[in-house]
Amino acid sequence: MTTAEADSWLSTLARDRGDIDRSSTAERVADKLRSSVLDGDIKPGQQLNEKALGEALRVSRNTLREAFRLLTHERLLVHEYSKGVFVRRPGASDVVDLYAARRVIECGAVRHWPAVSEQARQAVRDAVALGARFRELGDWTGVGTANVKFHQALTALAGSARLDEEMKRLLAEVRLAFHVMGDPEEFHRDYLPLNQSIVDHLDAGRVRQAEEALLTYFDRAEHHLVTHLR
Repeated sequence: MTTAEADSWLSTLARDRGDIDRSSTAERVADKLRSSVLDGDIKPGQQLNEKALGEALRVSRNTLREAFRLLTHERLLVHEYSKGVFVRRPGASDVVDLYAARRVIECGAVRHWPAVSEQARQAVRDAVALGARFRELGDWTGVGTANVKFHQALTALAGSARLDEEMKRLLAEVRLAFHVMGDPEEFHRDYLPLNQSIVDHLDAGRVRQAEEALLTYFDRAEHHLVTHLR
């Protein structure tokens, strides 16, 4: 990562520091950093500069270290003795475990489609449409971000804030695995049509077929990632 790229994501965090006031907790700081991972702004292997982050977010060193501890527990960060804190690089075993969890959560959530609000359904459609727009622009990192939003919207069909939070943590770790792959187009170009097929099945009332398409998606994506990470 170049200095300019690093400064860019720090500047974005600095602009958002108004969301973190004096009463903020380390959990809110951790959420800001987790969101930066989900948006693709922080990459695997990147060292997190404690001083720069503290200044960008205007939080104390103790608060920042507690946020680091929380994200280390989530396997997003790793502390290397005498070197500092780094963004973790997921391995093949991590991917297998992540996709096992996603199959349970997202497939279960999809079954709620017939009973959810139109607003919840539209969020799923909008995420696919966003991915298509990024594809037309040739922005494959943007396609990856839209893909994250799609799976968050699927999980939201369950109507559980706890599942939404858990999925956010899982997808942040998955996003790191995407980065390890290298070329975002190579990974995402084959999965956007699958997302559309899932939505098509749901809109047609074919919930079981949508779940099967989602399982196909997971099988392909897991194999794709594991093959490149081994």
